[in-house]
Amino acid sequence: MIRVIVNADDFGYSRGLNYGIIDAHQYGLVNSTTMMMNMNAVEHAFRLANPYRNLAIGIHLVLTTGAPLWKEGVESLIQSNGNFKTLSMLMDNFDLKLEEVEKEWEAQIQRFLSFGRKPNHFDSHHHVHMHPKLQEVTRKLAQKYNVPVRRNGKDAIEGIKMYSDVALFDFYNEGVSEDYFLNLPSKVEEGHTVEVMCHPAYLDVDLQKGTSYFFPRLKELEILMKAKLPLGCELVG
Repeated sequence: MIRVIVNADDFGYSRGLNYGIIDAHQYGLVNSTTMMMNMNAVEHAFRLANPYRNLAIGIHLVLTTGAPLWKEGVESLIQSNGNFKTLSMLMDNFDLKLEEVEKEWEAQIQRFLSFGRKPNHFDSHHHVHMHPKLQEVTRKLAQKYNVPVRRNGKDAIEGIKMYSDVALFDFYNEGVSEDYFLNLPSKVEEGHTVEVMCHPAYLDVDLQKGTSYFFPRLKELEILMKAKLPLGCELVG
């Protein structure tokens, strides 16, 4: 048997996205999600999710979108406008101070805890938690809060529990197809747990303004609400 986690990233980004994730859970395959704690629709997301206790909710740690929760003392993380540096900036020059990353991620975790829930797991926007220079911060926080962490494919971080045996990121853009989930047995070994990353959403103005990955989210949502897992695969909480 292949155990399947279908995790919807970016919960809390916008109201339309939040509604999409909840519908993808209530009527489809999504059984896990991760919350961007620095976004404007976080409170809305928690209210929507409250009745659905079978939906695992973790934290989508952020360093590359929006503004930090800390407004002072995180100068290495931000541009002159106060927003986080972009992913392309970090790829050109990774000059973040680890103590500032830890401070900001701790603030994001504490905001999550303030809503009365314990995070189910950690991952991150643009997978930055797996960057070699940030893995020590990821490890420290995962150990402190005793939560598993998303892999990068099969790559793990030593000393902490990972969320699955393998993470697949190919249900994205051109890889979003109606037969995607039927083909899982060809991608995952028998007896393993796989996490499939997804980004379902109903489209709204905030999402359109904030991300270039826009229209495919609606296609993802449509497929996630009608797809079935093949024999030999089962959703796990």
